[in-house]
Amino acid sequence: MTARRGIRLDDVVDVATELVEKEGASALTLSRVARELGIKTPSLYSHVDDVDALRRHVALRATDDLGTQLIAAAMGRAGAGALRAVAQAVRHYATTHRGMYELAARARPGDEEYENAALRTLQPVIAVLRDYALDDAETIHAARMLRSAVHGFVSLEINGGFGLDTDVDESFEWMVQRLAGTLAGSTEPVE
Repeated sequence: MTARRGIRLDDVVDVATELVEKEGASALTLSRVARELGIKTPSLYSHVDDVDALRRHVALRATDDLGTQLIAAAMGRAGAGALRAVAQAVRHYATTHRGMYELAARARPGDEEYENAALRTLQPVIAVLRDYALDDAETIHAARMLRSAVHGFVSLEINGGFGLDTDVDESFEWMVQRLAGTLAGSTEPVE
């Protein structure tokens, strides 16, 4: 099957990305994308197999974007400052690009292209964790701990899970300080 003249896969992914950015990942359907492109839904099958394939393309874009944000956040920083900057970058991306973050955060086992993109996103985190003199296995454990803590926090935040009066920004900073302290071998927060 040949692609419709004038519409490229990048055009389809651009429209899908814009839809996810505006309305969230659940709003992404082939019919919505086709309507935005001014074509019939079956015409999209020239570009993608199904909506899951389109979600994958958007997820790859989101993962690359998040990786770029993490690299920029870590650049020129070390130790607790780098850890804080990376954690804040993830939080900022998750809260300002909710749908994109949701798609990027989903595991895609066996998808080599996505796994490579996810590894590129992990590299700045690993680089930050190297400042803590951890061995290779501990570095992976620490990366998982950091991801779990930050992802859990932002997932609750995005979904309105923090209803108490204590400032959410303060809670996030408190959590990151304790994570940095734990990685530095202390139970005290690291400034």
